[in-house]
Amino acid sequence: MTSSISAWIWSERFWLPENVSWADLEHPPPGVEYPRMGHTLYALPLAVGVFLLRLIFERLVAKPCAHILQIQAGVSRQAQPNAVLEKVYQSKLCTDTRQLEGLSKQLDWDVRKIQRWFRIRRNQDRPSMQTKFCESMWRFTFYLGIFIYAIRHLWVSPWMWDTRQCWHNYPFQPVIPGQFNYYVAELAFYWSLMFSQFTDIKRKDFIIMLVHHLVAIILITFSYANNMLRAGTLVMCVHDASDIFLEAAKLANYAKYQRLCDGLFVVFSISFFLTRLVIFPFWIVYSVLFESWEIIGPYQAWWMFNGLLLVLQTLHIIWFYLITRIAIKAIFKGKVSLAVAFCHSVSGSTAMAVHHLGPESS
Repeated sequence: MTSSISAWIWSERFWLPENVSWADLEHPPPGVEYPRMGHTLYALPLAVGVFLLRLIFERLVAKPCAHILQIQAGVSRQAQPNAVLEKVYQSKLCTDTRQLEGLSKQLDWDVRKIQRWFRIRRNQDRPSMQTKFCESMWRFTFYLGIFIYAIRHLWVSPWMWDTRQCWHNYPFQPVIPGQFNYYVAELAFYWSLMFSQFTDIKRKDFIIMLVHHLVAIILITFSYANNMLRAGTLVMCVHDASDIFLEAAKLANYAKYQRLCDGLFVVFSISFFLTRLVIFPFWIVYSVLFESWEIIGPYQAWWMFNGLLLVLQTLHIIWFYLITRIAIKAIFKGKVSLAVAFCHSVSGSTAMAVHHLGPESS
């Protein structure tokens, strides 16, 4: 039964162009290596290393920077211990007027006192400004580092300048060290995010982000096994670019450098527009949709990849519209930091959809 399920998941008719089999990819010419599913297992021990590196980075680098910038951890006010209210709070149920009145009678507390208790209790679970700063500094460092690495690798790759090279002799394209390192680093990063979710402060979007990380891991893995590395690296690089400026804007916001935050937010908005509404559709999507049709022809997985890319592009348009509308309101009210916080939630959704081509494609 297991073999039947595996055969169904890895159906050659679905994943590969006509007249190509998995066996063809298992026996490359001497000195040539094709991507294999087993290669992605290297990401698991590396993810543990990335997770440990994050802990060391936050303790030895991010926290000292936070202290220099006078960003304190802060001690939130503690709610008065109350077993009844704690049980209601842990149930995650929304307390309506009727429930509040029932609790008021049961505890002999004023309704406003109960509402105040829930407000204080919620604040206890919210991460401090220093925690947010350390998290953003780690993400900023990773995005910046991986983007620089990707640019160095892609700059000398012919498919960056001529996207038709993504499809020449596909899928018989050898994996090169730069591609492998890039993919494994991204995959390890998302595995590390899976680990850290269970040790970090539990947030309201826990389930959403857990699903996001899982989907990203699956799609990165499948795209590697399907040898869509050339197009995949382009997609990842394009989407990582604007995230650098978003994390930088958040850092400036936490440090209360409002003018710097405003400027970085403007740069983020411009980079989002250029990378996701110009470069992505007119360079990458065009290549995957039209150039690949011309060179290798469509097959079942081809339709899926292109459909997901078009859905992703639609989301980019919607997100940019929302970013622009919120940003305009925030600028006129002099509260750009609110727009930065909003775009943080948008970024999480972006990352998840982004990993729809293959790696990327949160």
